[in-house]
Amino acid sequence: MTEPLLLYDVRDGTAWITLNRPEKRNALSEELQEQLNAMLWDADEDVRVHAVVLKAAGPDFCSGYDLQKYDQPIPGQVDHRRGRAKFDDDSWHQERAQRLRMALFDMHKPVIAQVHGRCLAGGTDLALLCDMVICADDAIFGFPPARSQGSLPSHMWLYLAGPQWAKRLLLTGDSIRGEDAARIGLALKAVPADQLEAEVEALAARLALIDPDLLSANKRIVNIGLELMGARTLQRMAAEMDARGHLAASRTRFNETVRTQGLKEAVRQRDEPFGDPIVKL
Repeated sequence: MTEPLLLYDVRDGTAWITLNRPEKRNALSEELQEQLNAMLWDADEDVRVHAVVLKAAGPDFCSGYDLQKYDQPIPGQVDHRRGRAKFDDDSWHQERAQRLRMALFDMHKPVIAQVHGRCLAGGTDLALLCDMVICADDAIFGFPPARSQGSLPSHMWLYLAGPQWAKRLLLTGDSIRGEDAARIGLALKAVPADQLEAEVEALAARLALIDPDLLSANKRIVNIGLELMGARTLQRMAAEMDARGHLAASRTRFNETVRTQGLKEAVRQRDEPFGDPIVKL
């Protein structure tokens, strides 16, 4: 039997959602993203749930978006349906996918991201839309595809880390370890990996003591403040900017390498010139 893409459990006032593609380093397929969106809204409606924890099975939180689709040419329009070849079509698809992720921001109940291992590309799009990020001190955050494949289709880096760190990490595609991610604001707290689950459980237990209506009121007023600072508009612009980034010649070369030599070789060629990708504070 095929393993489910996501695991779901409600206990002690918390909904635990687990990304469950460990053999693919929890790469985000379209199907997984659609199921995650539905699961988040189910948890938001469940009166037993005070808060949600988003975690992952296997050695990594999430390696990014599932790139296997790039082993085929970018599709044009078929049967009166949008393809991805034109700028507006690409932007439309990016915005549709972003709406699925925005459930993390829009739902009434708080979401804690429990991050271990690698949290890259699309993994950061999930984690940084959560209300709080608790990570292992040796976790790795980064967006390597910014080196050749496009821009970020969701963008909370500016609000969490500030403009200089956002530029430092995104203009190079370099990564940062969990302990330093906490220092610059990408994460709320970093702890040793063997203490991560207990740390998150303790925070979730405290949230479970609070009336969900109050949790909702306090989450939403903070997020309204972010919206007044342009956060929602920036997310929409990020999706469109990613479509613009897809027009870069480096993106075309990356996709061609995927088709002719495989994804592993395309990623090697993208990252090898940078050497050690970890930024040290």
